[in-house]
Order: sequence, then structure tokens, then C-alpha cells
Amino acid sequence: MRRRGYAIVARRHRTRFGEIDVIARHQGTLVFVEVQTRRSGGFGGDTATAGVHKQHRLINMARSYLMGVGGTLPPSRFDLVGVTLAQGDRPVLDVVVNAFVVG
Repeated sequence: MRRRGYAIVARRHRTRFGEIDVIARHQGTLVFVEVQTRRSGGFGGDTATAGVHKQHRLINMARSYLMGVGGTLPPSRFDLVGVTLAQGDRPVLDVVVNAFVVG
């Protein structure tokens, strides 16, 4: 993710709603990242989206984080990252920027 311009703020941040995999900054935006890892094969639509229940959990986790930080809140978004691990190969990242909109 660093190669794509993300500056990691926190990893595995725990809230009462669950754990945020990665919190990062990217081009002036605070990004909440859900990471899904698979051994091999394509991700298809399942990884490119998060179901409604998962979206609500991610939103609640992000709100919890933002309330703890306080101060002026930067623009924020939710990205999904699919990681494919194939035997002997380098991991392949599939990043879905702004995967869903709050509101």
C-alpha cells in the first residue's frame, strides 16, 4: 500500500465494534481499509464489495476511531483491498478505492 502512496496511521485498530485492518492517509484523505486475503484464485465481485452488514460495522468502527481522535476531522473514505497469495509468487493487491459511500 505504501507503494501506492498510502501512509499507514494504524494497523489492527480495535474498537468496541470490531477491528479496523488499516487506517491510512492518502492524498489528504483518511482511509479506513478492510483487507481480505485468499490463497489463490480470483476475487470476483465478493471482494470488490462489502455487504450492507459489513459496511455498517466498518462505519461504526470508523466513527469510534474519529471520536477518539477529536479535533478537525479530515475527509475520509472506505477502501477494500483483496490480497491474493499464490504459492511462490509475490502477493497481488486488488484495491477498490472509495468502495462505498456513507450517507
